[in-house]
Amino acid sequence: MSQTTPKILILDAMWNKTLAVVRALGKRGFHLVVGEKTRFAAALFSRYCNRRVVYPSPLSSPDKFLDWLLREIKTNHYDIILPTELETQQLILKNRKEFEKYTRVPFADYGLISHVQNKAWLMKFAEANGYPCPRTYFVKDVIFFNYDSLEYPVVIKPRESSGSRGLAYVDRPSDFLKTLQTVHKNYPFPLIQEYIPNGGAYGIGALFNYNSEPRAVFVYKRLREYPVTGGPSTLRESVKNDELKDIAIGLLRSLKWVGVAMVEFRVDPRDGKPKLMEINPRFWGSLQLAIMSGVDFPYLLYRMAMDGDVEPAWDYRVGVRCRWLIPGDLLHFLSNLKRLRKTTDFFTMTNGDDIISASDPMPAIGRVLSLLPLIYDKDMRKMLFR
Repeated sequence: MSQTTPKILILDAMWNKTLAVVRALGKRGFHLVVGEKTRFAAALFSRYCNRRVVYPSPLSSPDKFLDWLLREIKTNHYDIILPTELETQQLILKNRKEFEKYTRVPFADYGLISHVQNKAWLMKFAEANGYPCPRTYFVKDVIFFNYDSLEYPVVIKPRESSGSRGLAYVDRPSDFLKTLQTVHKNYPFPLIQEYIPNGGAYGIGALFNYNSEPRAVFVYKRLREYPVTGGPSTLRESVKNDELKDIAIGLLRSLKWVGVAMVEFRVDPRDGKPKLMEINPRFWGSLQLAIMSGVDFPYLLYRMAMDGDVEPAWDYRVGVRCRWLIPGDLLHFLSNLKRLRKTTDFFTMTNGDDIISASDPMPAIGRVLSLLPLIYDKDMRKMLFR
């Protein structure tokens, strides 16, 4: 470690994963400059922010954002810059050569990240290389798509989205064409996939070095989600699962991955086999759980960026639980009325929370205030519901 305090620019302060990055690096004494397109963002309320910045929207004003970012890194020396949302990450990676004159950008190439983010490309790659995934149909013509041979239920899924955005479930043939056209209107030429019953949903977080060698792997089970039919996890637990770990490592290695990623699987109770759902090519929403369990991905990524490599970190505590209470787990509870008629562990204490923290309490207020931009800012609503 250098004698000077590490200085990092962290973008996309609205999101839980960004707050996890800020807290992890802030506790190590790093000088953190944290930004978002609005002041009402949870991570901007953290005590670990040394400076807070508001910048033009990467979504609606990409050129202005890039101009701002270039001025910022020319004026202020940063060891690395860390975007956590796809739009911001892709803009930076498109212009990587220019930014890397002044700082480090420790992520995979723009082309690879764009491919992986496209679920059609990813499913074709997985099928071609023998990785387990749901039976998938690729829509080329919405009107004349032959759906007579489909086995219901099926899932209509956007080629590019995150969480549950744009997903539609179809239980019978009579509803298929109308639902497909509705999804197609907002997400052109979606995928059709067999519905995989939830026999267990898992995420595998990983860090790969510049030679595409794994340096850290963390497995967790998603215990609750919102929406309850499938979406971001609101409660999860650290676990060991060598089968899933090996599949995820093999898949990312075959992609020649660099940096962080999270591979999501769902275990099919019909045959007991895991099926690939997606790859998140950046920090993921439940990052706080990995850090609490002993795998400090933000710090490991920083060390890799600075030193060219990092010592492997394979060990972590199992049985650690972390929840996203506000508003994720509360919405899960309210939307799942069965919980009102049976004993539940909803009110059982967990080891930690994505946002609520006694040592850093203000981001909880920031999360509530972050709802304000959704009232007046169409751009923020668009980013949230993409």
